[in-house]
Amino acid sequence: MAEASSTLRQAFVAAARILREAGIDTPELDARLLLRHATEVTQEDLLARPESMLAPESAARLEAAIARRVEREPVSRIIGMREFYGREFLIDRHTLDPRPDTETLIEAALETVERYGWREKPLSLLDLGTGTGCILLTLLAELPKAHGVGTDVSEAALALASENARRLGLESRASFAAADWLDGIEGEFDLVLANPPYIASGEIAGLAREVKDYDPLLSLDGGADGLDAYRRIAAKAAGILRRGGHLVVEIGASQADAVLGLFRAAGLGVDAHDVRHDLSGRPRAILVEAAGGATEQNVAA
Repeated sequence: MAEASSTLRQAFVAAARILREAGIDTPELDARLLLRHATEVTQEDLLARPESMLAPESAARLEAAIARRVEREPVSRIIGMREFYGREFLIDRHTLDPRPDTETLIEAALETVERYGWREKPLSLLDLGTGTGCILLTLLAELPKAHGVGTDVSEAALALASENARRLGLESRASFAAADWLDGIEGEFDLVLANPPYIASGEIAGLAREVKDYDPLLSLDGGADGLDAYRRIAAKAAGILRRGGHLVVEIGASQADAVLGLFRAAGLGVDAHDVRHDLSGRPRAILVEAAGGATEQNVAA
């Protein structure tokens, strides 16, 4: 690994080689990110001064970070940060590591806002299983007149989400509360969002180590068929959606028909046209409409 007498360039080359030999899919990218984390220099500094010497303490931090990545710990967890929809969110062991695919929920929610002309309305949002708070806080940042609540069963996750709200300057419009899906939730909301656990219990052992060894089991395990959380949400969603409001949930790539069926059976307005696809073309989110239909007047009036 890199010595204290190494330059930044030499440290990067050595780190990338170790990661490549360990079978990491993106060794150069990961090495660059971990080098920046260890040295606390910007990407611009790395490009402009690659022959700068690596300080001893930076070399030690980089060596430790590379060792963790070799054990398949995700880079985001090593550096304690994940970019989501153009903003940086703190993450830790108590929360799911946000994935780019989840940005599909953001796009579906914003599409709905634009369709019904709600951008200037004081929308009320509810984010179930908020984790880092990335879904709720992203939408609050995109919709400056909205306010919202994020819920989670993990007090540690709620504390982290609150810190992310403070860092993004959104604490005045975001609140967080302990809740198990919709149990005990009162009031009506214009947009309800959730990225529930949807991996079938028997499939978790076959996931990549970056997922099964580092994401909380509670955030992954969706029960025997992966649909437990959807059943619980569907059972109570109609009672907390304002007339004309919408529910947006993330789904596994093969779950669209099953989840559509659950919401349809619960009396919610949903059909095959309400499935949204991620950038890879896979079904990723379902947009569910409350009874009554949405108009500019009956939402957040």
